[in-house]
Amino acid sequence: MAVARRRIDVQEGKAALKAWLEAAQPPSDAPPPRTVLATAVRYTLEEVTARAPGNSVEVRVPPFGVTQCVEGPRHTRGTPPNVIECDAATWLAMVTGRIDWADAVAAGKVAASGLRADLSALLPL
Repeated sequence: MAVARRRIDVQEGKAALKAWLEAAQPPSDAPPPRTVLATAVRYTLEEVTARAPGNSVEVRVPPFGVTQCVEGPRHTRGTPPNVIECDAATWLAMVTGRIDWADAVAAGKVAASGLRADLSALLPL
C-alpha cells in the first residue's frame, strides 16, 4: 500500500493544532485565525490517514479537507458507502480528546454512515 504524501509540514501542523487548543481554552473567546484552523484540520486528516491507511472510509471536514483512510474495499465511483462528516471544531475536539467519538455521534455533531464509518479506535490521535 502506498504511503500518502503529506502536504502539511508536520511541525507546522503541530503548531497549528497547539494554537487551536490554546484558543479553545477558557478564558479565550476569540477563535483562531482561519488559516490556523485550516492547517490544523488538514494536518490531523493527514495524521489519521498515516495511522490508518486505506480507502474504505471517507472523512470530510468541510470546507477544509477530506481524506480516505482505513483498510478495506476501495471505493472509486459515486457516493462512498462509508462517510464521516463534521465541522472543524468537532473534528479537532475529537482528535485532541476534548470530546469522545461516541458522544459526538450521539449528540448529532458527526454524521457517520456505513459499516466502517467508526473512528473510535483511532481517536484521539
